[in-house]
Amino acid sequence: MEPSGKTILLVEDNKLNQKLMESSLRRFGFLIELASNGLEAIEKYEVEPERFSLIIMDIMMPVMDGLEATRQIRIFEQARNLRVPIIALTANTFNADRERCLSYGMDDYLAKPLNIELLAQSFRNLGIIK
Repeated sequence: MEPSGKTILLVEDNKLNQKLMESSLRRFGFLIELASNGLEAIEKYEVEPERFSLIIMDIMMPVMDGLEATRQIRIFEQARNLRVPIIALTANTFNADRERCLSYGMDDYLAKPLNIELLAQSFRNLGIIK
């Protein structure tokens, strides 16, 4: 696949999951920036928000979880009239978990282990790929 030139901020604390996700995302032609927790994600995003076309956010992480990180990113964006799509990535697959992620400002919700077809569909729904 041709490089898209788009950069995804992948927020995941587990090194193995980082490698697996990074490999999957590169197949779509994306550049990947890694963050190991929510606080690190906020710091990277706030320095250069226009750099990122999408954030894929794990929910359960040390230092700061994905829900709180998303909430803070949305507050930052509101003051600047910005909006980056955020996809939750979690092992919790109950409907209540999905609703909770969306209520924090996430745009979509995918379960682990990652299904590449569902990821591609989410990208299409969010306008990240055609």
